[in-house]
Amino acid sequence: MSDRGNSPKDKVGDADDENEDGSRGGDGVDDSVALAAELEKVGFNETRVQHSPQAPPEKAEKPRQDAAIDALAQELYEGKYKNILVIAGAGVSTAAGVPDFRSPKTGLYANLGRFKLESPTDVFDISYFRTNPEPFYVLSRDLYRDDLQPTCAHRFLQLLDRQGLLLRLYTQNIDGLDRKAGIRDDKIVEAHGSYASASCIACREPCGMDMVLEHMRSEPIRIPKCGVCSAFIKPDITFFGESLPDRFYELLPNDVERADFVFVMGTSLKVMPVAGIVSLIDKNIKRVLINREMVGDFDHRRDTIFLGDIETTTSALHDAYSSLLAADSAPSATIAP
Repeated sequence: MSDRGNSPKDKVGDADDENEDGSRGGDGVDDSVALAAELEKVGFNETRVQHSPQAPPEKAEKPRQDAAIDALAQELYEGKYKNILVIAGAGVSTAAGVPDFRSPKTGLYANLGRFKLESPTDVFDISYFRTNPEPFYVLSRDLYRDDLQPTCAHRFLQLLDRQGLLLRLYTQNIDGLDRKAGIRDDKIVEAHGSYASASCIACREPCGMDMVLEHMRSEPIRIPKCGVCSAFIKPDITFFGESLPDRFYELLPNDVERADFVFVMGTSLKVMPVAGIVSLIDKNIKRVLINREMVGDFDHRRDTIFLGDIETTTSALHDAYSSLLAADSAPSATIAP
């Protein structure tokens, strides 16, 4: 989630900057500068990435989708790319039935009327949570579901990881389906946190999610409190007003320099600082967009673009790449003497 602090690290978005999907994101230019400043603190300088001189921007090529999928699968099979960086958003999990928690237009917020919130998304504001955590837990009853299964997109990313091609997955999702799909923990950066763990908002004492779920699903809802200091406990989701996980800033500088290929899928590229990752990548590196609509500057460069249903595209990529791998491992035919 985006964030409303004052420092570069803490400012992920302004309270008044709300995107069409209900998510909040700050001004792209200002936030890109803030992200660059924060990364420089941990030893990353964008000038260290060699950006080759570019020809005037061109419209992206639009090859026939099947041919483009086969060509990309062939490149993956041939080992052309060794360090694939992925930026994933809510669209990756939509097919699993994960509701868009950031959008006030969804039915998720319908039962919060009695709380008379100034804005429905205040339930994800840490200042509000400190005084009244109940709306968040009411919403979480519908938001957190342990019966959800990974999508084709998750399975495709897991295949990349299994083949040793995945450098890192930067996900904006909090559903934990990446991990459930079998992607290794060290390959995942949950930029907005997740429901996988919980802790005290005051002393940071860890708390088991089983206890949190027991309280959340009780009738009436009981708010879990810390056994050490009695402050409220919340899942380790990044609320507005909280910093992104340290892991994001620790890994990003090196990942940006090592990446030799970028997938962007299921995201509006509007919520900083995750959206700013794309601008830090060497301009010569191949980028592939898998999305329902055009985002960012992808229509100004010679990138590969798949617009439409994300499940359809990732399923086709998974099958095409898997077929090549299977053919390679099949035993050779022999002629009997």
